Amino acid sequence: MIPIDPGTVTTIRAIDEGSEELFGGLWPFIRRTMMLFLPLWVWLLLWAADVPNIVSALFAGLSLSLIVAIERYKLQQIARKDN
Repeated sequence: MIPIDPGTVTTIRAIDEGSEELFGGLWPFIRRTMMLFLPLWVWLLLWAADVPNIVSALFAGLSLSLIVAIERYKLQQIARKDN
């Protein structure tokens, strides 16, 4: 039998639980919208400020890490609440 960390099980359960997202409020929709449009907006703002395209694209890609960090924090909160 493979040993499984209880924290991992809680995190997987929190990710797979789709019904919770329906009652999670506005965040699931905001998260999906930000994932789609935040890099585009960052790139457009930097492009309009006459920043070179490669730098604009780099910052647009890095803007996704902000969303990932927020999502990781929310998953940790769910895991703490379950334990």
